[in-house]
This record gives sequence, C-alpha cells and structure tokens, in this order.
Amino acid sequence: MMRRNHTVVNEFVFQGFSSFQEYKFTLFMIFLTLYLLTLTGNVIIVIIISIDRHLHTPMYFFLSTLSTSETVYTLVIVPRMLSSLVGSSQSISLAGCATQMFFFITLAINNCFLLTAMGYDRYVAICNPLRYSVIMNKRVCAQLVWGSCSIGLLVAIIQIASVFRAPFCDREVAHYFCDIRPVMKLSCADTTLHDIINFIISSLVIVVPMGLVFISYIIIISTILKIASAEGRKKAFATCASHLTVVIIHYGCASIAYLKPKSENTRDQDQLISVTYTVFTPLLNPVVYTLRNKEVKDAIYRAIGKKNLA
Repeated sequence: MMRRNHTVVNEFVFQGFSSFQEYKFTLFMIFLTLYLLTLTGNVIIVIIISIDRHLHTPMYFFLSTLSTSETVYTLVIVPRMLSSLVGSSQSISLAGCATQMFFFITLAINNCFLLTAMGYDRYVAICNPLRYSVIMNKRVCAQLVWGSCSIGLLVAIIQIASVFRAPFCDREVAHYFCDIRPVMKLSCADTTLHDIINFIISSLVIVVPMGLVFISYIIIISTILKIASAEGRKKAFATCASHLTVVIIHYGCASIAYLKPKSENTRDQDQLISVTYTVFTPLLNPVVYTLRNKEVKDAIYRAIGKKNLA
C-alpha cells in the first residue's frame, strides 16, 4: 500500500520546549550554566589525570575515558538544544538527524559499559588486591574500553538502519533532539516490531551492565564487611562511593527513560526525563569525582601549587 507524503519529508522540525514558551530564556540560562560547568569539569578531570602520575591507574584511566565520552555526548545534543531556545529555526535534515541519533546512541551505550568496566575495576581492587596490577593491565583496560565503544557502535548502526529505513509522513519531532521513540512516531509504517526490538535492545544495554555492576558491588560489600579494621573498611568504602553514586543515578535515569511503557508519560514528562540524562547526569561525573574523591582533589591542589610556584 502506498504511504502518504513519505517522499515529501526531507527534514524534521523540533517542537522543543514549546510548552514552556514563557520560560525559554530562563531555561536557556539554566541549561547554558550547567553545560559550561559540565564541559569545564570534564576537561579538568581529563587534564588532571593526564598530567598527574599519581592518577595513572586503571580506575582513573576509565574515569578519563568516561569524561571524554560525556563531553562529546553533551556536544552532540546540548548546543542545538540551546540554539532552539533562543533561535527561530529548529529544523534538521534527515542526514543530520541520523548523525545526531547515531552519536547519541553510541556514546550513551558506551557510557553504560564504561561504568560497568569501572565496577569490575573496583571489584578486582578490593576482592583480589594482590593480583590487581596483573589482572588490570594496560591491555585489559584498553580491551574493556574498546569493547564498550564497539557495543555502542554496533547497536547504533542497527538502530539507525532500522529507524531511517521506514518512510516518514510527518516532520514535527515532539522533542528537542533526535531520540528513537519521537522519530519513530513520525513513520508511516507499522512500528510495532521495531518497538519490540528497541525495547529488547534497550533492556540488554541497560539491564545487563547494571546487573553486572550491582553483582560486583554485592561481592565488594561482602568483602569489605570482612575487613577487620574500621579504618580499612572506611577506606574501601570511600574508593567505591563516588562510582556507586554515579552508577545509581545514571542507570536510574536510563531505566526510567527507556524501559517504561511507551505511552506512560506525556510529552512534557518525557522531555523533563530527557533533560535529566542529557543535561544533569553528565554534570554528575565531574561533580562527584572532584567533590567526593580525595585523590582527584589532591591532584588538583598539586597542579595549582605547581602553577603558583612557576
């Protein structure tokens, strides 16, 4: 059966925050501030880890990689979102939409599995400390990062091929960026099969790494509780607290956004949830790992001290 108007649609138009028209400037200032803080924080983390030899360990290698990934992740979405709040044009070509969706999916999944790699690193450090340097060597760390990125790339290619193979009958995306569900709603074709596949993929890339992290922490906590000295237990918990905080919030937001029933929330609720994982969650990484992590704070103080001495 012929689909109506699908040959006419060669670009999409974001509806953006049209429901919050009177608050657009306020939202722009809030999001811009958070975005600049996110960029600044993540850049500081990457620089500090690269220049301070005390932080040349697997844990901080993963943290630096996560900060880099988070920085690119926000660059893909937030600048266009900010421009839509102050500008009149909110259109994007199909190719531009596919590109944005590709990088969004790749980096979002990459971040999920990087957090899992960091959980494995903490597991080895606490549960098998004598063999830590042997198990978590440079080759293994590189393989874990490559594996995280490869899974993201593979899923993104599959999703993009599936979404943009279908014809589109409408051009108004009820969102502020090219996410899978809002774009698929514009398709002329029956998307039931795609929705099922999308839910299965989302479940695998969220539930599997989240499950692995929490299994690691169950073993970690049981090991920590067996430590005889209170000081030893406190130090062990301190090395995990920052990562566990980021994990809970990151996977929590992802689960709410992608594992809930398709029609459970309104458009405005969906957008508010999306703001959480595209604007607020990326800021958690630098905030948690600088304010709650003594080693990173000490490295920053050392860097500032050297600069002052120079």
